[in-house]
Amino acid sequence: AQILSKGELQVSDKERHTQLEQMFRDIATIVADKCVNPETKRPYTVILIERAMKDIHYSVKPHKSTKQQALEVIRQLKETMQIERAHMRLRFILPAKEGKKLKEKLKPLIKVIENEDFHEQLEIVCLIDPGCFREIDELIRSETKGKGTLEVLSLKDVEEGDEKLE
Repeated sequence: AQILSKGELQVSDKERHTQLEQMFRDIATIVADKCVNPETKRPYTVILIERAMKDIHYSVKPHKSTKQQALEVIRQLKETMQIERAHMRLRFILPAKEGKKLKEKLKPLIKVIENEDFHEQLEIVCLIDPGCFREIDELIRSETKGKGTLEVLSLKDVEEGDEKLE
């Protein structure tokens, strides 16, 4: 009868605690996946991120998505540690006609051009900040009327051959 009058099921403290702990771990996992130490270009372990989150007394918000909270955590951790979003590696293939002009527009959004090839078309492999992806995608689509292609080669700018290290 109690549930009917109150209209909601009471979640026990233990359950709520377990839920929040799981979210805390999920957030740390997202942060570890998306970030590197900018000095070493190596990823941080989940355990290290969890520890850092505890150090800044991060408290999980149960009604916000873990992805949103991960971005918040990254911002907060930047104040206390060397942490940066890992770069995305992209390849774009642009029609020769629009290629040169488009490259000028894309330049400010690109961190590093790793490889550039120009035959019938312009092919560029580069590193970008994940935050610029949508803008680059839209630029290529609109400027080439769908003829250009954009491919994500890797999400992380991890040094080749490096496994995760504490």
